Amino acid sequence: MATKRMTPGFSDQVMGLVKSLRTDAPDCVASGVVDMSTGMLLSYETVDNHPPEVLDLLAGATLDLFQGRTVVMIEDVFKERRGSTSDNHLFQEILVNSENLTHLFVRMNEQQDVVAVVVCRKSVNVGMLFAQVRRVVKEYSL
Repeated sequence: MATKRMTPGFSDQVMGLVKSLRTDAPDCVASGVVDMSTGMLLSYETVDNHPPEVLDLLAGATLDLFQGRTVVMIEDVFKERRGSTSDNHLFQEILVNSENLTHLFVRMNEQQDVVAVVVCRKSVNVGMLFAQVRRVVKEYSL
């Protein structure tokens, strides 16, 4: 997996993904890509200015959502019960609604440790949000 990250076009692909998510997701106010193996926010676009510490926390929160200790335990139990030996994670998409916003976190298909993040106004049509984000993620397949 690390070798793919070192290829010359990876950062361009990440920036393209963020831009496509930002423009194609309905009611989108921010988008980004988190690398959970390093705990870093690789790229982002937003309509507002956010303090750097909030952006740093986004990567950590994404890691907790997808690979927190309890989540990994749940995945391990299901894999054991199903007899699965796959390294892929079971949790692929997570939708979080806050007071004013809807946040969608989606693992990339090829690289399970890379997560696309889209933040939209709470009034977003969630079905359209999923459809558009899935389409964009499939196009980029990092």
